[in-house]
Amino acid sequence: MNLEIEALRDGLTVGDYVYETIKTNIISFKLAPGNKISEKEISDLFNVSRTPVREAFIKLSKEGLLNIVPQRGTYIAFIDLDIVEDVRFIRESLEKSVLKIATDKFPLELIEVLKANINMQKKLIEQKSFFKFLQLDEEFHKTIFAGCNKARLWSFIEQINSEYKRVRVLTFFSDAIWKSIVEQHVQILDSIINQDEKMGQEVISNHVKKLVFEQVELKEKYPEYFK
Repeated sequence: MNLEIEALRDGLTVGDYVYETIKTNIISFKLAPGNKISEKEISDLFNVSRTPVREAFIKLSKEGLLNIVPQRGTYIAFIDLDIVEDVRFIRESLEKSVLKIATDKFPLELIEVLKANINMQKKLIEQKSFFKFLQLDEEFHKTIFAGCNKARLWSFIEQINSEYKRVRVLTFFSDAIWKSIVEQHVQILDSIINQDEKMGQEVISNHVKKLVFEQVELKEKYPEYFK
């Protein structure tokens, strides 16, 4: 098993470490849908007991990333586009509402945070670092929610976001998509700076809705990944 494993961070429990590492590898397709994964294999790989691995498996199954089949084993779940569409709909509704607040009033210090985030996004395009780009993308939107005192809403999004993230990573395999995303982030930031609600609503709607059309193309291109 060829997993990407980072060092255990301070303050992170073994259980959370195992969970986050497996989740990262599923979302980045190091662990592809349909592949079998075992508690023993993971516990040996991390040199930990099976208890934190079992707990991580249960948590990931609740998020829809693993299928635990009694008497048969545990498998990386195929992507369910019905779930992806539900999350996309929720995100569009919440992000449009939050951006309406942001284009009315937004902390100046966070404007600089968003600018720095976009600059780093541009650098990651050159490196073709899919998962790190996704992390920055999510951090960009999280910062907007935080600046509007809606961090709790972003925490809710993160709880249901796993399937959505897998589809996002697939879209990143195209260089054109990466550049388009960055351009839209620049436009979102401009709408906040200029307090242009109309522009912000149009951009965020296009930004999230484009995934509707991409889903069809992705399923045709990668049928082995979908339910």
